[in-house]
Amino acid sequence: MATATSSSKGTRTRAASSRSEGPHSARKENAEKGFVASEQLTGDLQRVLVELIELHLQGKQAHWNVVGKNFRDLHLQLDEIIDAAREFSDTIAERLRALHASPDGRTATVVKQTSLPPYPNGEVDTAQTVDLITERLDAVVGTIREVHDEVDEEDPTTADIFHEIIASLEKFSWMVSAENRTPSA
Repeated sequence: MATATSSSKGTRTRAASSRSEGPHSARKENAEKGFVASEQLTGDLQRVLVELIELHLQGKQAHWNVVGKNFRDLHLQLDEIIDAAREFSDTIAERLRALHASPDGRTATVVKQTSLPPYPNGEVDTAQTVDLITERLDAVVGTIREVHDEVDEEDPTTADIFHEIIASLEKFSWMVSAENRTPSA
């Protein structure tokens, strides 16, 4: 269906926008062409987005409330993790938009869909913070790995983005967890 509009240069024709069904669908404009994410790919990207948003939020909670030995180093390291999680969530949300899907990062959605356990309220010792953050980093990586093969089959470009995120989060996990490790015998 086309819609005619008039201008001083004559009549232009503009394709009417169509809207797909589903909570993450977006209106496909005439200028948008190319690959369109399936519902499955959209759902997989949404799962990863939610986990990254929640990692960012829990990282801030940890950052504000960590106390104890090596406080300053961990406090600064948490900032690095938080910045990366925020950047990665933006990358995933923008990938959703590039694939004609609509990301949902609303608070209610994140609370409902995250697999991460709640972060404790109040002050948390550095050693416990290390364990809690490592657990969350590993959980986010686990979610990405869980959807990876399915994503790679449909969209290798998105899978490449996942590789970068996994490598970064696994490095953070190693670096944070090393704080509580003792040398091997």
